[in-house]
Amino acid sequence: MPAHLSIVIPVLNAADALPATLDSLLPGVAQGVIREVIVSDGGSTDGSRQLARDAGCTVVTGPAGRGGQLRRGAKAARGEWLLFLHADTHLPLAWVGAVCTHRDAERAAYFRLSFRSGAVMAKVIAAGANLRSRLFGLPYGDQGLLISRTLYNAVGGYPEIALMEDVAMAQALKGRLVALPETVSTDAARYRRGGWVRRPLRNLWTLARYLCGADPTKLARAYHKT
Repeated sequence: MPAHLSIVIPVLNAADALPATLDSLLPGVAQGVIREVIVSDGGSTDGSRQLARDAGCTVVTGPAGRGGQLRRGAKAARGEWLLFLHADTHLPLAWVGAVCTHRDAERAAYFRLSFRSGAVMAKVIAAGANLRSRLFGLPYGDQGLLISRTLYNAVGGYPEIALMEDVAMAQALKGRLVALPETVSTDAARYRRGGWVRRPLRNLWTLARYLCGADPTKLARAYHKT
């Protein structure tokens, strides 16, 4: 996969998190597999856009909303393969090998999840996320998504919805998702703020409501209010 990979990162006031995430991409730069890094900004006011430009990224802008930001980033991308990452998700050192060995254009792939925290509950929640991904084919966006341009276009891309865009994509890819043999790490701050038990329960309730047909816009209002 020589220089055929476009990295797409949606951001919103992510200036503190973005540098370390970009640093984790460096093995791909060194090995010549990354064609471009696209930062899709949703209206940051903290210097995220300038930071991304200074790092050599292509910046696209538009309204806030991860689904729309991912969609705009993918539209701007020129690579034959796309790797979608959250702004606080760090790739492991060996990520290039894992990505390059996945050559199945008819199936997308995701990483196993871990949290940058020593808390016991961090390990429990990560184990639950990895089990959910394996048993139900529902990886979340903080696990990354590697997908060929051909397959991305075939399933219609990320939907421009207010919440659950990663679940919608996983549903569109049902039966065509595999786990990569590496683990990404993501920030645990939202769990420390929201509670190691309360937040997962709220996430599960939100997922259940979405799967039962609730409006993503209404879910997003309730989700961001609490």
